[in-house]
Amino acid sequence: MKTIKIILGIVSALVIMFLLTGVVITEVTYTAEIEIDKPINEVFENVANVDLMKNWLPDIKSIEPIEEKSEMVGSTYTVVAVNNGQEMKMIQKITAYIPNQKITYKFDSDQMIKTDDFNFIANGNKTKIVQNCSINSKSYMTACLFPYFKGTFKELSLGYMNQLKTTLEK
Repeated sequence: MKTIKIILGIVSALVIMFLLTGVVITEVTYTAEIEIDKPINEVFENVANVDLMKNWLPDIKSIEPIEEKSEMVGSTYTVVAVNNGQEMKMIQKITAYIPNQKITYKFDSDQMIKTDDFNFIANGNKTKIVQNCSINSKSYMTACLFPYFKGTFKELSLGYMNQLKTTLEK
């Protein structure tokens, strides 16, 4: 009986810790970096042009404009991505745009709000991209889960950036 009480106590403590995660950690943030052997204007164009995103973001099925603005900031798009056979629809909004320096995308889906802030640094004929990401959950249970998947989110971002690098350096 004592063993059962100990096991139940450990399981209860783990469940409480898991449930507290969603209260304590409200946002998951990480940074990913890559250097691409192409000039900054070419790299920036491929990240900023939504029509070219499908070349380096293989999960994207479609991108349709909702509203496009000449200054880019405030432009919104409907993005449909396929992940493990499931379609996920989200709204993509450009929240910052400085040519050849910075572009920030905000993705709003049913499960989360993700902000991808891309910063571009010229290094001769090469370009360094520093991507700062933040993810906020829209539900309490996924808020409890997301902190445990921070490494997976970062790996996905690095994978997409490596796909961009491969596409551009061909």
